Amino acid sequence: MIFKYLFWILYRVWFYILVAIPIIVLFPLLLISISKKEWYGFFFKLARFWAKFILIGMGFRYRIKTETTLDSHKSYMFIANHTSMADIMMMLVSVKNPFVFVGKKELASIPLFGFFYKRTCILVDRSDVKSRQAVFHSAQERLNRGLSICIFPEGGVPDETILLDDFKDGAFRLAINHQIPVVPLVFYDNKKRFSYTFFSGGPGRMRAQIQQPIVTSGMELAMTKALKDKSRNRILESLTSAQ
Repeated sequence: MIFKYLFWILYRVWFYILVAIPIIVLFPLLLISISKKEWYGFFFKLARFWAKFILIGMGFRYRIKTETTLDSHKSYMFIANHTSMADIMMMLVSVKNPFVFVGKKELASIPLFGFFYKRTCILVDRSDVKSRQAVFHSAQERLNRGLSICIFPEGGVPDETILLDDFKDGAFRLAINHQIPVVPLVFYDNKKRFSYTFFSGGPGRMRAQIQQPIVTSGMELAMTKALKDKSRNRILESLTSAQ
């Protein structure tokens, strides 16, 4: 048993090393890519390389199944279940359309990663009403530039015994406000491979599914709950059938 715990300690340390290496090596390019808003597409390509580097380096054999072909000239609201530290990387390797994460401001304090995170993502303090309202304005600015938005609607990392937690309204209000389709993604193995529990995880397969977009054209804000429930049920059904 002692070897298992030693492996998990080294495995977690290795993850953070993998996170840091591409940022250090590509630091000049990353700085250039965030210096102008128009260059975000270049930054996004670098971010996708960073994500692939980490997943492969961790021994994750990721497989992406898609039910649809996304329009590269269209904006979407991407959502997914959230149970792992690797969810960010899996989202980046799964989706080719440049998107911006809406994420908690606490991640901005992570060395190196946080420097670029707070300059490229939309940060939110979920305990602050003004911060949540500011997200709508920031999202509008990104959408006007042709980008998509990504939110993990569980609003945080749920207890690992919960298959799929309740969804918050934010992602769906944004999607209706801006009349953009919601695209649910399902991460089947992330919790098993690399959860937030320190002494757990290991190399292996990591599957994701990109589901059919849910159209929001013509929807009004009064339909937020219906859209939220439909999106959650789609993901929950997929997770349940894979159990």
